[in-house]
Amino acid sequence: MKGLRRFLAAALATGALFASSGPVAAAQAPIHFADLNWESGSLITDILRIIVEKGYGLPTDTLPGTTITLETALANNDIQVIGEEWAGRSPVWVKAEAEGKVVSLGDTVKGATEGWWVPEYVIKGDPAKGIKAVAPDLRSVTDLPRYKDVFSDPESPGKGRFLNSPIGWTSEVVNKQKLKAYGLDDSYVNFRSGSGAALDAEISSSIRRGKPILFYYWSPTPLLGRFKLIQLEEPPFNAEAWKTLTDADNPNPQPTRSLASKLSIGVSTPFQKQYPQIAEFFSKVDFPIEPLNKALAQMSEKHTAPRQAAEAFMKAHPDVWQAWVPKDVAAKVAAELK
Repeated sequence: MKGLRRFLAAALATGALFASSGPVAAAQAPIHFADLNWESGSLITDILRIIVEKGYGLPTDTLPGTTITLETALANNDIQVIGEEWAGRSPVWVKAEAEGKVVSLGDTVKGATEGWWVPEYVIKGDPAKGIKAVAPDLRSVTDLPRYKDVFSDPESPGKGRFLNSPIGWTSEVVNKQKLKAYGLDDSYVNFRSGSGAALDAEISSSIRRGKPILFYYWSPTPLLGRFKLIQLEEPPFNAEAWKTLTDADNPNPQPTRSLASKLSIGVSTPFQKQYPQIAEFFSKVDFPIEPLNKALAQMSEKHTAPRQAAEAFMKAHPDVWQAWVPKDVAAKVAAELK
């Protein structure tokens, strides 16, 4: 936190410099992007940064943090861009948007989803690997109480384990509240991994060993392209119930599936006003989900750095990103990618 505060203080000091030094100083200042700690977020962020740097000639950098701290920083214009924003999910975002401090631009990944998943073999088995179906009638979250022994928590005998998001993600709060709303908090342990990478590792390890696992996940991700998974049914979406799930302090959360996924690029309002041409570019960003999932899978399997993976995606799919920007900007970027 001390490091975060020092960075934000520096960012605020830089902002003060912009105000006193005029347009020249402002043009030289880096655009601060959120450093997102999951694969799709990091890949998308670097693709956006490459275009901003090479096509528009503006420097960028990144600031790490949790979803909530980064959204707070965006509302304060301490950072200017969140490359993958699941807009409308967190109270921090909703409040900042209502106050006119942040804006979501575009519909960047159509077909995105999130929910609770199990490997297909848990329900259907896998004869080729000698795996028998251990929960053949599992369809919905309402079926989970009778399968708690299938997903047994090794540290809490008599309870199942639900693998949640890392602490600090908006989805971690939602899932914790869902456990209560679905009447599962007495029969399942709310297990949080330390990071997105740790979450992936736990899921992948269990699947490779053919073990039952119940977990939260989302798309676009390499995981959904790599393994056969089944998403459990949840109650129909209810807007009022959703508010109780996003409120960590609500003592009586109500059951509902999550808000329909809409991925966008989150920007601060001052950024949108200062850089309308980049805001226009952001509003046109559209990643086809299949090529994106494939790129994410390759990035994960080869342990490729996000910047390298971003360059590879852009070289492989010039038709995708060149549709977002004017021809002269696309030509500058393409020249730098060769």
